[in-house]
Amino acid sequence: MFDVAPTELLLVVVVALVVIGPKDLPKAMRFVGKWMAKARGMARHFRSGLDTMMREAELEELEKQWREQNDAIMREFPRIDGAGSSPPSQPATPGATTASPEKIDQDADQSAAAAAPETHAIPPRDGPLP
Repeated sequence: MFDVAPTELLLVVVVALVVIGPKDLPKAMRFVGKWMAKARGMARHFRSGLDTMMREAELEELEKQWREQNDAIMREFPRIDGAGSSPPSQPATPGATTASPEKIDQDADQSAAAAAPETHAIPPRDGPLP
């Protein structure tokens, strides 16, 4: 932010030593240090407030997008259990057929069984372990 070269800083220290004097220079430096700490604290507080506001705005935007997508999904696939409206008379994609929940469960069980690897139990050994 402030690009201060070491030579410029040395020049400021020499001028402060001449103007303020060696006796009062530690007090002046302590005073400047306290004010710098306060300024940094205020800047940190301001930045954290801005970060919080941005995070809340992003969350609200994400929540709005989620709500819109959820509403679109709920319109496209209404509940079948009778709690919502009736299911659509046509499938969502052309050429697709609707299947009963029992058929879907059977297909899922069959695909899970086909995907699961076969496991064989190892018979126990007779005698002590090596």
